[in-house]
Amino acid sequence: MNASEIDRAQFLRRTAGLGLLAGTAGLTAFPASAAAAPRRPRLSLKGVAYDVGTGFLGADGRPWWRDDVMRGEIRAIRHRLHANWVSIYGSDVRRLTETATAALDEGLTVSIQPRSFDEPQEAQLAKLRAVAIEAERLRRCHDREVILAVGCEFMLFTPDIIPGANFFERIEYLQAGEFDMPELQRKFRVFTARMVKVARTHFNGRITYGAAHDLENVDWSLFDIVGLDYYGYHEDPAGHTQELARFRRWGKPILILEFGSCTFTGAPELGGMGWDIVDFSGEVPVIPPQYVRDEQTQADHLVNMLRVFTAEGFLGASMYTFIAPDAPHRPDDRPHDEDMASYSLVKVLRKDSADPASPYRWEPKKSFHAVSDFYLTRR
Repeated sequence: MNASEIDRAQFLRRTAGLGLLAGTAGLTAFPASAAAAPRRPRLSLKGVAYDVGTGFLGADGRPWWRDDVMRGEIRAIRHRLHANWVSIYGSDVRRLTETATAALDEGLTVSIQPRSFDEPQEAQLAKLRAVAIEAERLRRCHDREVILAVGCEFMLFTPDIIPGANFFERIEYLQAGEFDMPELQRKFRVFTARMVKVARTHFNGRITYGAAHDLENVDWSLFDIVGLDYYGYHEDPAGHTQELARFRRWGKPILILEFGSCTFTGAPELGGMGWDIVDFSGEVPVIPPQYVRDEQTQADHLVNMLRVFTAEGFLGASMYTFIAPDAPHRPDDRPHDEDMASYSLVKVLRKDSADPASPYRWEPKKSFHAVSDFYLTRR
């Protein structure tokens, strides 16, 4: 299959068929290298993730893109959500740079992360170089901090670490269960070190990485900040403390680059697999009848997790994600309300809900208001 032919439905259909989790548990052990960092009950960076368009095997994750729309969304993040940090990610260097500029102009701290599926390693290195140069320019021109995230979940997204010609073949290889994990981790660390070298050469601010928290054995000594994509679920906050404790051993600030929940009853328990409720087997996506739209559940989970991260004394947390234009809300068509399987804080109403390149408007969900209240009272 040609990479350009993979659309969102195809991507999710094939990924669901392979049983992919946002983080695959039990594949590796983690190091214990440094003394535990002291805990401070404060969340300095209160953020949200913002996708400028992540390439799914060559496709544009946001085919309808306008700078004025982006700037309006950034203003909403600053002045209506009351965030002080935006975690910007995506595949297009120009969009990353322009969005980061807009965020800095609004007084937001910025992290910038180039992200795509299946780009060759050399292409990723070249893209990171371009992003690092732009990030350094922005860092020098603005009073707010710019953090560079060198990438995200390389073991799954990047060729030539895990065998496989594409993302799906790499997942199939892992599922087969016959692999040499130390060798895979060695290749992962070699590529990560190359990315860090590029970042350090062209960027003088703090750097981090978006790690699958229960898959990748990251050498955090290379980074200034431990960065995690964390979708763990525990009814008791002590469970999160226990699960995240191993990352304190590096003695570095911890930044949650992603966490979140979809918008239906029971979604928090599914963590990074909440999107998997959609049935893509037919011509149009369908939400099975057993799932009930539930904005309050999403709102409660996000606030609970923000309280956890605050109590843990982490540097910051950004929920995934502000907006998901590829999962439109269909208020009068419940079986096709893809927003139920979305992690976004706002619901997207497209002019033509069947056309991903159609213009849209958005409305806040209950989670938007809940997070806004949390951020506003903790300035």
